[in-house]
Amino acid sequence: MTVTPSTHRASFAIGDEHAAKRVVDAMTEIFFDGEAAVAAFERPDGRWDVTVHFADAPDQALLRELVTNAASREIASTLAFDTVEAKDWVKASLEELVPVPAGRFVVHGAHDRERVPANKLAIEIEAALAFGTGHHGTTRGCLLLLDHVLKAYRPRRVLDLGTGTGVLGIAAAKALKIGVLGSDIDAPSVQVARQNARLNEAGHLLQVVRATGFAAPAFARRAPFDLVLANILANPLRQLAGPMARHLAPGALVILSGLLTHQAPGVIAAYRARGLVPLRHLRIEGWSSLLLQRLN
Repeated sequence: MTVTPSTHRASFAIGDEHAAKRVVDAMTEIFFDGEAAVAAFERPDGRWDVTVHFADAPDQALLRELVTNAASREIASTLAFDTVEAKDWVKASLEELVPVPAGRFVVHGAHDRERVPANKLAIEIEAALAFGTGHHGTTRGCLLLLDHVLKAYRPRRVLDLGTGTGVLGIAAAKALKIGVLGSDIDAPSVQVARQNARLNEAGHLLQVVRATGFAAPAFARRAPFDLVLANILANPLRQLAGPMARHLAPGALVILSGLLTHQAPGVIAAYRARGLVPLRHLRIEGWSSLLLQRLN
């Protein structure tokens, strides 16, 4: 059993969407990738709940100051801190989730193996520490865009950057029946992705390496890529625009996600500056997934 370690949580409610976005943007800017996970959801009464999970106990004074600057001292005073107990949260959640369709793909857990229609391409993802079960709006958005792309395009060199559980890389490998490169900065995620690839009989197709950005020999060997899938976060996506463009073939397609809808224009601008133009923009549950193409 894979148990998610105890995490530290900070939570508060805020009055309107614009204020919530300012706080989320501020936290996204100040915390490095992997230090914190920020989520904001609208309540039925119109207010927004903002929750931040930390692997290590956060500096409460710093967090209050950040919220004060982004919102107000009054909101900062309502910050509540607690610890979430160690538990296999992903497995517990998957047991209650139904298979998720995304075009030709269906993402499911072992308990739903028999519920996948015969005419669909099944991707079985076990409960694991890594993110990406297919039920999140970003993963589903990427799969829908991948399905759209593969109806008219057959890439030969595919990269799944920030692979997590490997779901996107597995989807591409199984649909195309070609070798796909996957990468992640997190060692446990690399292991989980490899396990899931084997589980889905794609272990011989999906090569997963540990790497930060494009800093690994495997990228140079496989580039230039015809298709890149990157479901990570807005800030890293903006920072990777230059390196990614340098690893793309002319006319290559790029699917990006992991960004809140209000963050999409900034990401699009970063890639447009490197010669990529947006083709499609999916919005699912407040998250954006983008399809872009590099100009020749």
